[in-house]
Amino acid sequence: MFSISNRTIGWKISSNNTNNQTWRIGNSKKSENFMNKVIAVIPARYNSTRFPGKLMEILGDQTVILTTYKNVVETGLFDDVFVATDSQIIFDEIAKNGGNAVMTGEHETGSDRIAEAVQNIDCDLVVNVQGDEPFLKKEPLKQLIDAFADDHQKKISLASLKIRLKATEEIQNPNNVKVITDNDGFALYFSRSVIPFLRENDLEVQYYKHIGVYAFRKEALLEFSKFPMLALETAEKLEQLRYLEYGKRIKMIETDFVGVGIDTPEDLEKAKRLI
Repeated sequence: MFSISNRTIGWKISSNNTNNQTWRIGNSKKSENFMNKVIAVIPARYNSTRFPGKLMEILGDQTVILTTYKNVVETGLFDDVFVATDSQIIFDEIAKNGGNAVMTGEHETGSDRIAEAVQNIDCDLVVNVQGDEPFLKKEPLKQLIDAFADDHQKKISLASLKIRLKATEEIQNPNNVKVITDNDGFALYFSRSVIPFLRENDLEVQYYKHIGVYAFRKEALLEFSKFPMLALETAEKLEQLRYLEYGKRIKMIETDFVGVGIDTPEDLEKAKRLI
């Protein structure tokens, strides 16, 4: 069942499933790359555990989620950009500002939310951008998309980013998720603990922080959402471990991008100083 909004710039679609609402307007930009269709989806949860309502906080002259949405659109990398949310407040914020929003059910992870949002959207590659990363730049997003360019045998299920960690306190901080890879750059494990463990202090080891931005093949994302959580994901509270536990391959791309993720009120104040 379709209902037409009273706005002339777009339409709101609803089905018998009340969790399946979409606001679409013609603000997408055709991506010029090897994939037929590449989209970005921003999972947006209103009731964040550490900072409830953070995506609706004001950053400059607009909300955090709207800032993130506009910055992703302005990269010009994507055929469409969507916000996927279970919050009517966030849905309305994007829709009233001319953006694309999808209403989903409640989910424990952003990947599960995105999987629901894209199941009926025609696309080949889905890039997951965190709603609380308002200053994410074009280049690391392009690096993720380009990782699939020569993957003709589809060895890569998804790709993600990592950045070098140097300070001891940053390496030991459990809020910084560490990642180790094989010689081909595929993830072996992610952990809040220090990995690898340095048994002999005279060895030089490089440590990397995982940046939670992903590019998925659509079929891998939909398959992920059907897998139940296993022990490692449950223990570490890291959704990317579900992919590894089920044998999927995650290509890690090194970047030097340092964003400002807004997880606390203090992070928001830091972000405000950057505007």
